[in-house]
Amino acid sequence: MSQPPLTFENHNRDVMGLTHVYPVVSRRAAGVSIGINLNINNACNWACVYCQVPNLTRGSAPDLDLALLRAELDFMLTEVTQGHFMQTYVAEGLRRLNDVAFSGNGEPTSARLFDQAVDVVIEALRVHGLLGKIKLVVITNGSFALRPGVQRAFRAMAAANGEIWFKLDRGRSADILRINNIHLTPGLILKRLAAAAAACPTWVQTCMVSWDGAAPSQEETDVYLDLLKQALAQQIPLRGVLLYSLARPSHQPEAARIAALPLPWLVALGERIAGLGLAVKVTP
Repeated sequence: MSQPPLTFENHNRDVMGLTHVYPVVSRRAAGVSIGINLNINNACNWACVYCQVPNLTRGSAPDLDLALLRAELDFMLTEVTQGHFMQTYVAEGLRRLNDVAFSGNGEPTSARLFDQAVDVVIEALRVHGLLGKIKLVVITNGSFALRPGVQRAFRAMAAANGEIWFKLDRGRSADILRINNIHLTPGLILKRLAAAAAACPTWVQTCMVSWDGAAPSQEETDVYLDLLKQALAQQIPLRGVLLYSLARPSHQPEAARIAALPLPWLVALGERIAGLGLAVKVTP
C-alpha cells in the first residue's frame, strides 16, 4: 500500500479531506463503514469519559449544508465501490462496505435537519444501487428520540435497512453521571429506548471500562442488567446488545482514570446478558 492503511486503531477521519463524510475500518462491522459527521463543531450534549473526540464541547450540531453532504457522500460511495479506495487504504480481508453510519463528533440527532440528512443518505444509497444492500445506522444517546422529526427519520431508516445503536452504558443515575456526564434517570432512558425501538430496529450499545484500575462492581453490573430486564418486561423490541470496551485513547479529562477491560470480563458479562434472552455481540 502506498498510503498508511486505516485500521481498527487508526480512524483517521481526515484521510479523504471531506467535511461531513469519512471512512473507517470498523471492528464491529468487520469491514468499511462510511461515517456521517453532522457535529463538525465537536459539540455533544453528553461528555462520555471514553469519547475519542478532541476538544469536545457541550452543545448541538450546527446548521447543515445538505448539498455538501450529498456531494461528499456521492464522492465517497463512488470511491469505495468503483475507485481505488479499498486497495489503497484497507487491508485485504476487510475490503467490504458494511454500512453508512451517522456517528461523528457528537450526537447526530441533535441536528435540526437530521431527518432531511437521513433522506439525503437514503437517496444517495438508492442512486448508487446500495439501498437495502448495506446497513444505514445511527449511533445515538437517544436524547432526542421523542422529537417528531427524529421519529420520522427513524421510520425512514427502518424502511431502508436501518438500525439504531442506542447508548446505554450503566443502569443507575449516579453511574450514568460518572460515565456519561449527564443527569438522567433510568425511567427516561427506557421511555426514549421504547420510542426508538418502536420506530426502527434497535440495538443497545454498551461501553464498559475500568475506573481507577477496577472493573465495574457486581452491584454496578447488576443494576445495568436490571435495566435491560425492565426493557424486556416492558416488551421493548430490542435486537440485542453490542458490548464493547475502549479501543482507542479517550480525549476527555477522565482519560487517565479509565482503561479497556479484558475480553474474558466482557465475555462473562455477555453471557449474563444472553441469559436474559437477548442476542449479544462482544467486541474487545
